[in-house]
Amino acid sequence: MSAFTIVHHDRIAGKLTCFDRLIFKGHLTRLYQPGGMKGFLDSQGVLLKHFAAYVTKTTEALKAHAKESCARAGRPYLYLATTFTRRSGTSKEELARQIAERDGVQEGLVCVLAAVEPCMSFEVYKNSERHLLEVVRRQRKCLHFYWYFLHKDLGLCHVRLQSWFPFEVQVWVNGREILSRQLTKRRVPHLRYLNAIVRCANWGLAQRLSDRLCAHKWHRTLSRLASTVNPHLPLLCQAGVGPYWWVIDQAEVATDVAFASRQALEAVLPSLIAHASSAFSADDVLRFLGRKLTPQLACEVTSDVRRRPEGWRIKHRMARNTIKCYDKANVLRVEVTINDPTQFRVLRVTEGRRVWRPMRKGVANLARYYCVGRAANERYLDALGAAFDNRQGKVVLDRHTRPVTNRGRTHPRLNPIGAQDLALFRAVLAGEHAICGFSNKEVTRRLHPRPPTDEREKLRRCQRTSRRIATLRGHGLVAKIPRRRRYRVTAYGQRVMSAALLVHDREFPAAYAAA
Repeated sequence: MSAFTIVHHDRIAGKLTCFDRLIFKGHLTRLYQPGGMKGFLDSQGVLLKHFAAYVTKTTEALKAHAKESCARAGRPYLYLATTFTRRSGTSKEELARQIAERDGVQEGLVCVLAAVEPCMSFEVYKNSERHLLEVVRRQRKCLHFYWYFLHKDLGLCHVRLQSWFPFEVQVWVNGREILSRQLTKRRVPHLRYLNAIVRCANWGLAQRLSDRLCAHKWHRTLSRLASTVNPHLPLLCQAGVGPYWWVIDQAEVATDVAFASRQALEAVLPSLIAHASSAFSADDVLRFLGRKLTPQLACEVTSDVRRRPEGWRIKHRMARNTIKCYDKANVLRVEVTINDPTQFRVLRVTEGRRVWRPMRKGVANLARYYCVGRAANERYLDALGAAFDNRQGKVVLDRHTRPVTNRGRTHPRLNPIGAQDLALFRAVLAGEHAICGFSNKEVTRRLHPRPPTDEREKLRRCQRTSRRIATLRGHGLVAKIPRRRRYRVTAYGQRVMSAALLVHDREFPAAYAAA
C-alpha cells in the first residue's frame, strides 16, 4: 500500500492501473531497404516509367475496397474535406462514436473516414547526374482511410491505412475500452466516464484483468485487422515484402485513484497541484521515471501546469516521454506516456548472457512498457503523499515540540519552524529518496553543500547527522531499512514534516501579509 493510499484511505473508493491509449504501427520493412521498392516493382513487371499509373491503380483499388465494404455492411463512407482533430473541436473518434450511437451499432464496422494527410511515400525521381530513374522516399500527401470498428474484444478502435506505398498501417485501441468490455462480459457492475472507470463493484478483478492485457495475442489481432483493410496484403506477402512488422508507436499507462465523490477529490486537489508544481525538481522527475541525473544523460526535463475546462493538469517531460497528473470526474489520474522507449531498459539475452539493454518498440516489449509505466506512477503517487492531509499534520505538530521517550530513550524536541529542522525535513523528503530511501551520507550532502575542509570536520558532520536522524527515528518520522544502513520516511513522517514545511513556506507568509 502506497503512502498516498495510507493518507487518504478514508476517501478512496478504489485504485486501478491499466493501459490507456495504445498506438501500434505496421511497417513493410523490406520495402524500406535499399532497392526494396525497385525489387518489388520488378517482381510485378512494372517499369519505373509506369510507376505513377501503377500506384494510382493500387490506390483506387483500396478506395473501391473501402466503399464496397461499407456498402456490404450498410455503413457510411465519408470524405473529410476539413480538419477533424481535438484542437478543431470535433475529432474523428467523436464523429465515429456519434455515428455508432445514432445507428445503434453494437459490433462490426462503424464507418470509414477518408482524409488527405501528410505521409512518407515513394516517388520516381530522375537523377540528372546518372541519367537514370530512381525510386526515393519523400514526404508528400496522400489519401488515408480510417476504418472504425466496434470490435468484440477491443471495443471502439480504428485502423488507419495509407493509400500509397508502403501502405503503413496504424491501429489505435484504448485499454479502458477493452477492460470495460471484459467487465461487462463477466457481469461486473461498473460506471464509465469517457475513458475512466469511476465506479466498480470489484476493483480487484478489474486490476487482474488489466494485468492480463500484456499477454494478449497482439500480433494475431493486429494482423487480422490489417488483412481486413488492405486487400493487397496477400500479393505483398507472395512477393516477399510482407507481412507487417508491428511496433508500439505510443503507449500510455495510467493509474486511476477513484475517490468516493468529486467533492472529496476537490478538497485535496489544490494542495496536490501546488505541491507537484513547486516541490518536484528535474531530479525528482528523472527518479519517478527510473532514471538518474548523470553527465551521460542527454535530455531536457520540463514541467508545466495548465488549467483546463475539466480541471487542473500538471505535466513533466523527459525527452519525448511524459508523466502527468490530472483529474477527471472523481478520479485522480497519474499517467505515463512512452514515445521513446530507448530511455528505459529491458532484460535481454545476448550471447547467452542476461543483460540490460535499451528498450525497443517491438510488441514483444509491451509487458516491459507496462512495468515501467506502473512503477513510475506508483513512485509519483508516493511522492504526492507528502502533500496531503496537512490539516491533520498541523494538529500533531505540538506533540513534537516536546521531548519524547521511545523504547526507554529520551529524544530532544523538534522545532518545526526552526531553520535547522526545516532543512533536515527538506533533505529527507527529497524526491530522489522515494525509491531507495536515504543514507547518512546523502542527507549530510544536502545539509552541507560545501565540502568539508578536513577529515575532522567530515567526521563531525557525520556524527551530527547521525544524532539528528536518531531524533527523527525517536519521533517516529523515519524508520531504518532492515539489514541496510539506509532509512525511509514513514507515512506518518510524510504528513508531519510536509505540514511543517507548508506552514513555514505558505500559510504563515500568507497570513502575515493578510494581517
